[in-house]
Amino acid sequence: MSYQFSSIVRATAVDTDRRTSDRDEVHYRARAFGPDAQPQTLLIVNISPHGLMARCEHPFAEGDRLRVMLPVAGAVPAEIRWALGGRIGVSFDHAVDLASYYELLAQMLKAG
Repeated sequence: MSYQFSSIVRATAVDTDRRTSDRDEVHYRARAFGPDAQPQTLLIVNISPHGLMARCEHPFAEGDRLRVMLPVAGAVPAEIRWALGGRIGVSFDHAVDLASYYELLAQMLKAG
């Protein structure tokens, strides 16, 4: 019986955080273009090669598509995975390659 319980707990813990990599803390203002193609300002607070979390005033919704303008990487197509209280979690369509990511991160940290 305890085996079944521990399996359920393990499965739940895995399901709660599906990130594929750790995030780097930043404080970087970026432009994004949403479904209406209007420019929006994002304050990126953490980022990884696979996505980011940002604060924004625009009421984006889960599933909205974005193009996020990032240093080095340019316009990165992405999907909003969650939106809550002025914050959004964004998943990039394709991971930023590591060499570009480290250069991008260096520029973000220098600017912030």
